[in-house]
Amino acid sequence: MESEKSVEAVEPVGTRRPEIRIRDLHKSFGDNQVLRGIDLDIAQGEVVCVIGPSGSGKSTLLRCVNLLEEPTRGQVFVGGTEVTDPDVDIDAVRRRIGMVFQQFNLFPHLTVTENLTLPQRRVLKRDKARAAKAAAENLERVGLSEKAGAYPSSLSGGQQQRVAIARALAMGPRVMLFDEPTSALDPELVGDVLAVMRMLADEGMTMMVVTHEMAFAREVADRVVFMDGGVIVEDGTPERVIGDPAHERTRHFLSRLLDPARAQVEEERNQGLTGGSP
Repeated sequence: MESEKSVEAVEPVGTRRPEIRIRDLHKSFGDNQVLRGIDLDIAQGEVVCVIGPSGSGKSTLLRCVNLLEEPTRGQVFVGGTEVTDPDVDIDAVRRRIGMVFQQFNLFPHLTVTENLTLPQRRVLKRDKARAAKAAAENLERVGLSEKAGAYPSSLSGGQQQRVAIARALAMGPRVMLFDEPTSALDPELVGDVLAVMRMLADEGMTMMVVTHEMAFAREVADRVVFMDGGVIVEDGTPERVIGDPAHERTRHFLSRLLDPARAQVEEERNQGLTGGSP
């Protein structure tokens, strides 16, 4: 059976309506200007990976989409609703946005199923049976049906992150935001989490992903956005931004990420040529 994403792919991304629109977004923490006028559209069903060095503003941008960080200036729209409107019902908007953090944020005293049903019952006011049904369906989606009665402490980090994804999916979001979802995992546990994210992409979920996983960005993203210094330096297909970046800042970042030993040797050579310390 064809997935939703493969069917939608007949329609070019540029012709689909934006699910997320960001206009002239600024964010400062005191004198530290973290975002400096970001403009970005993410179309319905599109997967956009945001990459860049630490401190470039990636996570702050992501958190501004659902107002976990309040922008200093600018506008954010999700599904046609202005999130940054002072009169917006932000709780209603957040019900349409699933978010997965670096840390799993599961309740340790609740079972896996209880972690999934609690937010449904409290936020969506679902009855116990409907919440349990949604929990079971989404645990199956992430391959963890057998862990329904387990407690988080008995799960690996990768399993806990997959539970966190299932919890977000059980709320029925239109958009999924991922903030470095694999950065806290041991390398051998990363693959299962990325496989779940690939599944969501194939199903046509709109996704904004802050990540250092370049293989995932190459394979799954429709677009890659490279940020540095609070601005978008490059925005294009993975083939262009990762495979053939136009800007030196992008090339430098990717060389350090993909081949750190070679990047270190080249830096040391350059320092020698310019009279720097050996």
